[in-house]
Amino acid sequence: MKNTVLSILLLAFITSCKDPKSETPQSQDLQIKGDHVMIPENNPVLKTIKTEVVTEEEHSDGVVSAGTIQAIPNHYAEIASPFSGRITKSFIQLGQNVSAGSPLFEILSSDYFSVQKDYTDALNDVQLAEKNYRRQQDLVKHGVGIQKELDEAETDFKNKKTSLSNASSALKVYNSKGGGIGSPLIVRAPISGEIISNKIVNGQYLKGDADPVVIIAELSKVWISGDVKEKDIRFVNIGDHVSVKISAYPDRNITGKVYHINEIVDENTRSIKVLIECDNPDRKLKPGMYATVNFSTTPEKTVMIPVTALMQQDNTQYVWIKTGKNQFTRRSVATGETDQKSVRIISGLKPGETIMTEGGIYMLDAK
Repeated sequence: MKNTVLSILLLAFITSCKDPKSETPQSQDLQIKGDHVMIPENNPVLKTIKTEVVTEEEHSDGVVSAGTIQAIPNHYAEIASPFSGRITKSFIQLGQNVSAGSPLFEILSSDYFSVQKDYTDALNDVQLAEKNYRRQQDLVKHGVGIQKELDEAETDFKNKKTSLSNASSALKVYNSKGGGIGSPLIVRAPISGEIISNKIVNGQYLKGDADPVVIIAELSKVWISGDVKEKDIRFVNIGDHVSVKISAYPDRNITGKVYHINEIVDENTRSIKVLIECDNPDRKLKPGMYATVNFSTTPEKTVMIPVTALMQQDNTQYVWIKTGKNQFTRRSVATGETDQKSVRIISGLKPGETIMTEGGIYMLDAK
């Protein structure tokens, strides 16, 4: 009997020494069942959770492409000597503005002398053939000529005129009117623009296949050549306005317009070449400079959520959907473009649903 009483007293003493705060009531724990979580009212995590109703908003994805500035082909000309010969005079200097037809340099060439001679001979032949034709006309008119000889003179005159026309066309190719045999060829500017390269040296001998010695460019407008990924080309149309950033002028806002979209896809990069035309009145945009082109796409309604609402496990992205009071269900989503504050949801969410925007980090054990 005495031992029994002592046992009861010892048990009571041990029980009275337990700290009631050392045990956490089971009711405070997150209640997890598969992808579903219920947060008890007295769980401190509940105070950290914020929610938001999903809505649609106007959103433009935008397409960004790297590009290179280039001169517009018909505003750009590389001038080489059309014949082998020696340069005898230069009329230009680097940076000079010239008009179409302005003299650039003159060159003495035996090949050009041959062209001159062909023209002079053809001109003399036409003059003689015309005299003979007029003479035969006069003879026939006065009854002393022969019609056959008149027909032959007329045919010869027409043939000589054709030969002269061909010889004259040969001179026009070189912007030359002929001049006297032995006179130098004056090479002229085919377009108006600025001399951006001048390698002319008086007295130098040039071969007919030599590299260009003068480059002229009219740079009041330039092209930017960029590559747009195949998947994004549907957003780009001829005539669209785009914004352009140049690394050389980071604070400058430049606008351009889509001029041409190539018909061929580059099979190696799966991209399509796009040309953007930009005004360049101050000539700040130089051929060869790098540019970043931002194509504006047509805004469309789409679901956008805060980036804080998006969770990730391995390769899966998901959000927590509110399904009841203090109850949430994990749901996988497919995402699109993102920025510092929001992310586009392609699938997995509908407007009107409520999602957890903050506190999801405490749900990491809910797997």
